[in-house]
Amino acid sequence: LKEGDKIGIAAPAGPFDKQAFYSGIRFLESEGFSVVMPDGIFKKKGYLAGSDFKRAGILNELFSLKDIKAIFCARGGFGSIRILPMLNIEKIRDNPKIFMGFSDISAILSFIYLKCKIMTFHGPMVTSLCSGDEITKRIMLDILLSDDKIVIEAANPLVIEPGMEQAPMTGGNLATLCHLLGTPFAPDFRDHILFFEDCNEPPYKIDRMLMQMKLGGFFDEIKGVVFGSFTDCGSRESIFKIVKNIFCDKNIPVMGGFEIGHGKTNMTIPIGGMAKLDTRAGKLEISKNGVF
Repeated sequence: LKEGDKIGIAAPAGPFDKQAFYSGIRFLESEGFSVVMPDGIFKKKGYLAGSDFKRAGILNELFSLKDIKAIFCARGGFGSIRILPMLNIEKIRDNPKIFMGFSDISAILSFIYLKCKIMTFHGPMVTSLCSGDEITKRIMLDILLSDDKIVIEAANPLVIEPGMEQAPMTGGNLATLCHLLGTPFAPDFRDHILFFEDCNEPPYKIDRMLMQMKLGGFFDEIKGVVFGSFTDCGSRESIFKIVKNIFCDKNIPVMGGFEIGHGKTNMTIPIGGMAKLDTRAGKLEISKNGVF
């Protein structure tokens, strides 16, 4: 991405607050980008930002436009999983571009990476840019505007299983990815460093979701685990105990304390980007082009 490029805005999930939305748009424009807002972006249908057909259509159309270099999602909420069967795999694969979002958007991030073999970006959305801190914005721009290696340090390092590993990153919102199990869009975590984040989920639900994934064999060949923000999900100690119980038999590095997800700081993670996880140093090194 470079100054002057066009960024298209999609709303594949829930409707959004216009004040927060326009604040995010102003930030993108202040960084020198041209923002494209498709017709129908402000539609509402209950807890969805318009019909499934309309939301999927906007996303497919944005991918088909050659002059659009990136697509930012307006907001998460719920609805991304509903449009996965309507997304045009060939159109997306033939028109690769930056796709940015998190939370419920994790379903589409995973879909594009798995089905289209295109790197996606787990990071702030338009409405969250207004409340995001300077670290959130700086890391996002550093990753999108450069091929340089990015170093992300854990704000509150929590080593659950020590070690060091290098592998591509994948993951996202725990609840959203768990809901993809048993569908044609189930994620594939093999040979990846896996990251999770979530919010407003009590500890027993986090335990249940992780155990479902473990029993389903989704953790069998992973290379490492990174835990981001678990906002309003109970105490840090309760999450620690759950995670340790789930992954203690894997002999892989497992670490928490990274500001990824629903906290005030939300560091951008390229899904498919090569990463080094070093629990002793308390950091992730991430390279989009796979070179360290």
